[in-house]
Amino acid sequence: MAEEILLTKEGYDKIVAEHEELVAVRRKEVADRLKEALSYGDISENAEYDAAKNEQAELEERIHKLENMIRKAKIIDDAEVAGDKVSVGIKVKVKNMATGDEADFVIVGSTEADPFEGKISNESLVGAALLGRAVGETVEIVVPDGIVNYQIVSIG
Repeated sequence: MAEEILLTKEGYDKIVAEHEELVAVRRKEVADRLKEALSYGDISENAEYDAAKNEQAELEERIHKLENMIRKAKIIDDAEVAGDKVSVGIKVKVKNMATGDEADFVIVGSTEADPFEGKISNESLVGAALLGRAVGETVEIVVPDGIVNYQIVSIG
């Protein structure tokens, strides 16, 4: 099998919902805009037609990308994830040893990563360093701004 894309069930459901929306609704909207733009006559100098064709190309590219993600998806099963070590699909609370600040992260596949929501990729510097670690362990992570030391406070 080609490269797997790790997804939580929630992430997979979002991708499927977006795909269904694009195929069922947006395709028809773009086709209607194309038909309307063609009705204006000469397409050689028709800005509406050009814009609709560009939108159609972007839409089809996104649909293809989502279909590829769905095909390659490996859904992380919560039952398979042991709660004693940090792994993909697990929430982990860490304490910054320098500042004492605590942060919650959910380790997800790179497709789902959203640092502003606390979802970090298993391929990121922090995510990769935390994988396989247990509660109480201290992890030294070399990041672009220097070195960060996190202690794992809780898992799950």
